[in-house]
Amino acid sequence: MEHLFALTLSHATEVGAIAAARAMGFGDRKLADRKAVAAMRTYLNSVEFSGKIVIGEGERDEAPMLYIGERLGKRRRDREQIPLDIAVDPLENTNATAMGLWNAISALAASEPGGLFHAPDMYMEKLVVGKEAAGKVHLDAPVRRNLAAVARALDRDISDLVVVVLDRPRHEKLIADIRAAGARIKLIPDGDLPGGISAVVRGTGVHALMGIGAAPEGVMTAAAVRVLGGEMQGRFWPKDAEEEKRLKRMGGDPKKIYRERDLASGKLIMFVATGVTDGDLLRGVRFFGGGARTHTMVLSTQSGKIRFLDTTHVTDQKEFEFRLR
Repeated sequence: MEHLFALTLSHATEVGAIAAARAMGFGDRKLADRKAVAAMRTYLNSVEFSGKIVIGEGERDEAPMLYIGERLGKRRRDREQIPLDIAVDPLENTNATAMGLWNAISALAASEPGGLFHAPDMYMEKLVVGKEAAGKVHLDAPVRRNLAAVARALDRDISDLVVVVLDRPRHEKLIADIRAAGARIKLIPDGDLPGGISAVVRGTGVHALMGIGAAPEGVMTAAAVRVLGGEMQGRFWPKDAEEEKRLKRMGGDPKKIYRERDLASGKLIMFVATGVTDGDLLRGVRFFGGGARTHTMVLSTQSGKIRFLDTTHVTDQKEFEFRLR
């Protein structure tokens, strides 16, 4: 399955990233998102498979394209289609794209049917750490205790750690606790999906993600963590009784602490992400006369491999040939 679809799915995030990057710096986050959604949807509908969006841009009435429950793929009556559940974020960090800031990506996760939790569009408490600290932290433990556990696992001091936190009023106490413990903080304005993945990848300079962010992105983070071997803990954070009822209708438990294997339980999990703007993990789209260059991460539980693809997309072959002379 990985051999059939890993590269195919990477093309989906690449076209999404290129389309969004064309709107980078225009100050219009909705424009950038629309371009990414349209490009990704067009491409996925050209692929021979039977795809179903389980996490997307919203409900059908709210999102005309890539909505939850939308069917994707090019059907053929003479050939059986491989079914896949898809979680998609055509443009994570729309504000960063609109303003030309860091860490905007186009991302997608896929599994066999039923392999990704159908998370409602609400908040989730999150704790993400790398492989060394897996099993040594707990979502309900004091911040200082968790940071001490991460520091011991990495054989360093708490003062050496960097924690990613969304810059939100709801995190005022969390930020104060992290600083009181002695760790440093990377405050991000939007989009905690790249931050969660960075906490699990060595060499990014990020050692944990803490705080409350969007639940759908939490499922996508869990998919990446499954392959990378770190640990994610999450608990849904409904803001009112109506959201709690919706969560329960969708099979969720507001009191349960979900692990990465709960949120991304599939036997086969694939995750791909392409940089739109430069970030901790991926370089952004770079345009040249006649094409563009992209940087993409491809993960799969089938092989356990982590691939980084540096791809040149040629739109004007004559111009490209001239540059090679």
